[in-house]
Amino acid sequence: MRVEAPIKVDRKTKRLAKRLTGKEIAVINHIDIDEVAANSLVEGKIKLVINASPSISGRYPNKGPGILTEKNILIIDNVGEEVFNELKEGQIIEVIDGKIYRDGNLVGEGEVLGKNEVAIKLKKAYENLAVELDRFIDNTIDYAKKEKGFILGDVDIPIVKTQYKNRHVLIVVRGQDYKEDLNTIISYIEEMKPILVGVDGGADALLEFGYTPDVIVGDMDSVSDEALKKAKEIVVHAYTDGRAPGLKRVEDLGLDAIVFPAPGTSEDIAMLIAYEYKAELIVALGTHSNMIDFLEKGRKGMASTFLVRLKIGSKLIDAKGVNLLYRSKLKLKYIFALIATALFPVLILASLSPSAKQFIHLMQLKFKLLLQM
Repeated sequence: MRVEAPIKVDRKTKRLAKRLTGKEIAVINHIDIDEVAANSLVEGKIKLVINASPSISGRYPNKGPGILTEKNILIIDNVGEEVFNELKEGQIIEVIDGKIYRDGNLVGEGEVLGKNEVAIKLKKAYENLAVELDRFIDNTIDYAKKEKGFILGDVDIPIVKTQYKNRHVLIVVRGQDYKEDLNTIISYIEEMKPILVGVDGGADALLEFGYTPDVIVGDMDSVSDEALKKAKEIVVHAYTDGRAPGLKRVEDLGLDAIVFPAPGTSEDIAMLIAYEYKAELIVALGTHSNMIDFLEKGRKGMASTFLVRLKIGSKLIDAKGVNLLYRSKLKLKYIFALIATALFPVLILASLSPSAKQFIHLMQLKFKLLLQM
């Protein structure tokens, strides 16, 4: 295996993905590459990934490396912090069988991960899943006890401009299969005209489909300036002590924002705001709702998500994976039914014409003779 190309370097994979222009080598420092990060690298049309950290630590079966290798993108794994610091953006490097060269000099090396190597590591990770699940459940229960005020009214809901009352609300997170799911519910969006809420990068997902987000909720670390400028309202998710690192970015753009200090995830507070302001229905798309999702986000439990979903109950419809539930296919029987429906009025009109009657009678005779042969 030999690859030669310029490199793009960043500790934040999602930040690096925005700068990819194609045919580059992505140099990252990302332990347990998650699904969203992997998909963003695939979309960047990279030639290779060099990871300073283990792409699969074995703690749980993360999906990212499998996504990359299925697209024939190899990973030079666990090359170390020293190599990461040595490589600079824009340099052209050569990778031969896991060894990294710059100007003919060996910089470092790592393990080459292809489909087979990833499969072996994932198998071991699945064997460790029971231990990780026990730890995850314990953490979820522990944090749920601490954060129960989240749904008991101890957290002040900020005053917002958006009128949620008796409206449908679509909350979009840029999670697994968000594009396929959004594409599936376009008719719902067009018909019901829900309030469109983008959670961080979910706002850009809406823009991709030609929709302007009414509200953006999040810590502002993965949403574009374009989306922030177009949104009608911005809610910055702050830490419980009031610190809101994302607020400065919004203010630097000359925009106003509401600050919401709360535990949990940004998608949790987006749902909570919609619920508290009497939304009729909350549709969540691309959200994180299972153990692997939360481990990929670096969270030890899902207390706040569990509590919020417990509170909003029947008002919530989770549209994650809806594209798998319904896939429109043009079946042969529908084609025949359409043809028959179209021909029916034609045949009625034809039967009223003397020349058409004679033609139909002639065809009937030919058909009878054919059957007798």
